Formats: sequence, structure tokens, C-alpha cells
Amino acid sequence: MKRLALLSVSDKTGIIDLARQLVEEFEFELISSGGTAQAIQEAGLSVTKIADYTGFPEILGGRVKTLHPRIHGGILGRRDLSQDQADLEANQIPPLDLVVVNLYPFEQTIAQPGVKKSEAIENIDIGGPTLLRAAAKNFAHLTVLSNPARYDDYLQELRDCGGEPSLTFRQARAEEAFALTASYDASISSYFANLNSEGTEESFPTQFALSGTQLQSLRYGENPHQSATWYQTGTTPTGWAAATKLQGKELSYNNLVDLEAARRLIAEFREEPAAAVLKHTNPCGVAVSTTLADAYEKAFNADAVSAFGGIVALNQPINAATAEIIAKTFLEGVVAPDCEPEAKDILAKKSKLRVLLMPNLKQGSPYSIKVIAGGFLAQASDEVIDNSDKWEVATEKQPTPQQMTEMLFAWKAAKHVKSNAIVVTRDRTTIGIGAGQMNRIGAVKIALEQAGENAQGAILASDGFFPFDDSVRSAAAAGITTIIQPGGSLKDQDSIQAANELGVVMVLTGTRHFLH
Repeated sequence: MKRLALLSVSDKTGIIDLARQLVEEFEFELISSGGTAQAIQEAGLSVTKIADYTGFPEILGGRVKTLHPRIHGGILGRRDLSQDQADLEANQIPPLDLVVVNLYPFEQTIAQPGVKKSEAIENIDIGGPTLLRAAAKNFAHLTVLSNPARYDDYLQELRDCGGEPSLTFRQARAEEAFALTASYDASISSYFANLNSEGTEESFPTQFALSGTQLQSLRYGENPHQSATWYQTGTTPTGWAAATKLQGKELSYNNLVDLEAARRLIAEFREEPAAAVLKHTNPCGVAVSTTLADAYEKAFNADAVSAFGGIVALNQPINAATAEIIAKTFLEGVVAPDCEPEAKDILAKKSKLRVLLMPNLKQGSPYSIKVIAGGFLAQASDEVIDNSDKWEVATEKQPTPQQMTEMLFAWKAAKHVKSNAIVVTRDRTTIGIGAGQMNRIGAVKIALEQAGENAQGAILASDGFFPFDDSVRSAAAAGITTIIQPGGSLKDQDSIQAANELGVVMVLTGTRHFLH
């Protein structure tokens, strides 16, 4: 009896070549459904349609076609169990040796702007996942292929193993199939969770599914003794998975972590040219200016010692003038929306410098995930657009329009510094940053020391409230004229009183931006 292969795919990449080799080299008989059967027939190959094989027509507009005992009996029958074999013979069900299935493009469908819920629902595959799970469960007796990239591997396995794929190969393909159905169900679950949470405060489902497809193995993680891999979420590349790597060495785990921190920061600045230099996810310098080259130069010089070997983020395409300055110093990487031809030629001379192009730097993730022992934490990403119109001037002294503009810049920068975070700025350039300190007065001291004499007349931003008035007094003594902070301390009045006493403007945002 010839071997049977069931082919039913949405993505028809490579399916005709596979079908041809199965028939001509390995003498398989093919059964198939819908568009797959039509494509095989048009290629001049013999195929039996599912409806003819089962004796039951496709119904409900194609919603039901492979859900039939003759199909699933042939898949799930255990060849080493006499009762299973007796059941198959009694019902004239031949065993299947190969199941080739991929799924309706649900994720691609919901990624389209303005897609209707009815269209999304019709792209939820039912028969496909059922076939995959059944075939994967019975990998001891047949092979399941859910990825077109494995077709040639399967054919080679048949050649190398005398026409019978090894158990190791079949189990590996079963693992892939289960991973695919798990990811597929996760995307459907997330879609409905988002639908159900629209217009409500509750945005997290009771079951949170997280899945990804391995994009590439990384040399190691944070340290050489830690293994690491990069996964892509969804079937359509987005974010860093969709970025273009223009040049440079392979990306490392630490590179990607730093690049993401840089992307989040630079996404705060939408219109005027802006640049940020980061090291270990903390900004060394951030600046906005009239030209991109000037913004980058100011950001780099804000802390040139720390910036050496850092990651640069730019909110506008790299031009020649900016590239010339970038090329003067050792950096790990640069990310920008695009790169002009002349700038590409300049940067190419620094062949090891990683240059990545991400047209939509604002495209982040709606969730932030942290793994803890026994589970993980999920929170909504801190994507709040700060509106200065809602800020409260808490002091007698009022800010000037220029100070309001400077405060907005400082507040955006402080949002992306590890807590406790203090940022000192002037002329929309950071001049002092105190990051990740165990107490706020320590962060103030570091930022003011770094700013030095430039602190005279500068702005100070704090990501959290001041529990005491000591930070305000230290800032005023260094020459700070304006402070922006969220407020919310039981002793806010002490800080406000100190500011009034010292002639310092204090603005309360009402929003905290801790970054742990």
C-alpha cells in the first residue's frame, strides 16, 4: 500500500515542489483540500480531494472540511496497538504517514489597519490546529510539518533514513507544531482581551499568553556564561525584528537591551531634531537643537567620557554632517529612522559600527514584562504623553514660557533614567544626570556635581517626589532656578515652602515616572 500524505496549507510556499518529490521520488499518494488541492492539480500532479476521500462534502463555507473520522482516525491510529489497527480496518481507514499544515493568517489579518472583527474571526483556523495537534500527538507513528522551511529537511531525512524519518526528527517537528498552535492561540486570546478591554480600566486577561518565534541565537547574554536568544512576537516582523541593519557587527543581548532603551527615549521627541547617547540603558546625554548634527554633538559632549562606546538614538534620518561627527568616536551602535546616501558612505568607513534603521521609532510594545521566580509581571508600558497644561505651579514664583519649554524637555529625559532619577538641563541639553541611586539626595548630589558651574540658572527634574526639603535646598545652593517633580509626598509643603523661601520655581506634574 502506498503511503498517504495530507497537504492543507494557507501559505503555499514550497508546497508544489514538496508534493512533486513526494509523488515522483517517494511514491506517496496525496489528499488535499480547497486551494491546496487546486494548486497541486494545476501543477499536473494527482491528488484526491478531502471531500472525495471522506465521502462528505465541505460545508459551512469551508469551515468544516477536514474534521472527519477518516482523516483523524488515519492520523491518530497507533500502529503498535492491535485495537487501534482493528478499528481502522473495520472502518476502512488507511493510516497517514505525513501531515503538512499551516494556518490561516490570523495575525497578519489583525495587523491590517481598520480590520473588522468579523474578518478577524473568519481567519481563526479550526481544522488546521486540530490536524497539527493530532499529528503532533502521534509523532511516534507519522511526521507533521508546520513550517515550509522544513520541507527539504523532511525529504533529505527520507533519503538518509531509507524512507522512514527518525523518531528524533518526528519529535522535533511535533514540538514545532505544538509551539505554532500555542502561539496561534495566544494571538487570538490577546486579540479578544484587547477587544474586551476597550473603554475599561481592566486591560489584562486572566490568562496571559506570551509566545515568540526564535529570530536568532545571540553569542551570549549579559555575561559570557549566560546563553541568550532573540525571539520575535507575531508572524509579521515589527519593532527591532523589522529594523534594517545597515552595517556593523552582530547584535548582542546587551546591544538590543540598550537599543530598546534608546528607542523609547528618542520616541519622546517628535518634531525638532533630537539625539540621545545611552550607556547601560541610562542616558549619558540628551539634546534637542535646530540641526541633528548640533543635537548629537551636544548630547555626546554632555558626558563625553561615559558616551564613549555608547548607543546613539536619533529622531531624524542621519545626514552627512551628523555622520561625520559620529564617525570620530567609538560607539557600539546607532539607530535612526533612515540614513541619507552620503551619510551611508561616511559611516561605512566605520565598518564595525552597528547602524540600524527603524522608520517608526514610536512603535513599541503595549506591555512591559519582567520574569520573577514562579511567574512574570506584566504592566502597561509607560507611554503617557505628558501635557504641561495640566501641571500645577506650586510656588509663588511663576515659570516663564522658556522655563516651561525647558521643563518639558527635562521631564521627558528624566522619564528614561533609572530611579532614583535626577536630571539637570539647560538649553534643552542634559548637563547632569544622577541615576539609580538608593536615595534621592544622593542622585541630586551626583547630577549637580556633574553639572558644575553650568547648574547656575538650570532646570532640575526628579522622577519621584521629594520626601524632605533637603534636595530643594541643595539644588538652590547650586544655582538651580526651576524644579519639576511629580509631587505626592506627605511633606510636599515642606519642599514648596523651601522653594518659596529660596526663590525657586516648582512645578508638580501629578505623574510619576519610576523606571526600575
